[in-house]
Amino acid sequence: MSATPLLELRGIDKSFGPVQVLRDVAFSVHPGEVTALVGDNGAGKSTLVKCISGIYPTDGGQFLFNGQPVSINSPRDAAALGIEVVYQDLALCDNLDIVQNMFLGREKRSGIVLDEPTMEQMAADTLAGLSVRTVKSLRQHVSSLSGGQRQTVAIAKAVLWNSKLVILDEPTAALGVAQTAQVLELVRRLADNGLAVVLISHNMNDVFAVSDRIAALYLGQMVAQVKTTEITHSQIVELITAGRSGQFGAGGDTNGNGGVSTTHITSPGADR
Repeated sequence: MSATPLLELRGIDKSFGPVQVLRDVAFSVHPGEVTALVGDNGAGKSTLVKCISGIYPTDGGQFLFNGQPVSINSPRDAAALGIEVVYQDLALCDNLDIVQNMFLGREKRSGIVLDEPTMEQMAADTLAGLSVRTVKSLRQHVSSLSGGQRQTVAIAKAVLWNSKLVILDEPTAALGVAQTAQVLELVRRLADNGLAVVLISHNMNDVFAVSDRIAALYLGQMVAQVKTTEITHSQIVELITAGRSGQFGAGGDTNGNGGVSTTHITSPGADR
């Protein structure tokens, strides 16, 4: 693991009118690691991700990328840094095939016509690099794919563009056991290939199966960010539901190798 986080957030604040959704949030992700972002509904996970991806402007705080201060004011800024988000709805078009979906809006051209051979080869190389073997043909329409295969295509689309950080929003939420295992293997492979991965999930079994670190949000504050091996399932549940668990959480100190120091929670937030 690199000592310098790929992405580091310091003191991030975000309000919607009178409602403060994020308060003084510190968050870091490292290349080659899966960081699970957990929290109850209303904790601020979606808002934090939309701030990272440039959809929402922040009210305060600092972004650092590879140790250097950066400004993320739009999704284009995030993409230029190598930040890609795979949302829960996947944003795939059922009437298009896999190659067309992977290059949608970023098509390769040869003169005035689409460069289909190049796009097909790039798509094949990306899927092969992720060791994806469940797709029979790159020219299958997405409508013919299973849930796990759709998630695979969405993830491959995100890493096609020299991505450095991939954020996955509940990638196994609607999948069966076998498809969930397939997607989790792919998530782990992304990190093993050197990418930084943020996994948003309510499934603690998935979180402990694949993550290197766990970051817990509670009412708009980051109450802990610790190595997965240094915390238990029940402690994470307590952090999610109560904001603290033993030495972890609000008023506690998880500073050091395992996490970040936190302050007492004074105001609730709301997820948007």
